[in-house]
Amino acid sequence: MLGDIRQARNIYIVCGYTDMRKGLNSLVPFIQQSFKIDPYSSSLFLFCGKRCDRLKALLWEPDGFVLLYKRLDNGRYQWPRNAQEVKPLTWEQFTWLMQGLNIEQPKAIRPGRPKALA
Repeated sequence: MLGDIRQARNIYIVCGYTDMRKGLNSLVPFIQQSFKIDPYSSSLFLFCGKRCDRLKALLWEPDGFVLLYKRLDNGRYQWPRNAQEVKPLTWEQFTWLMQGLNIEQPKAIRPGRPKALA
């Protein structure tokens, strides 16, 4: 199905700034050369520009690449800016990112043992 991201085996966020004018012919070799990751591996790759109000998502489907573009009407994405780094994301972190939250949620998981119920 066209752009069904649920089929992605992995999700990667490309940290830092990406030139949002780049298309498939630039993003695919960029992933291969910069990060040594196979873009044909049914993984979802997320890119963000300087404004942080739009993103591009690249996904390989069995018959070709899908390039998705999303621009927020209001707000900004909480995008990590570690220069030229790629991070794997969980589906939970992906959801947080799409909701405008930071992918690092220290209060989401509390270490230690659970409290006894009264």
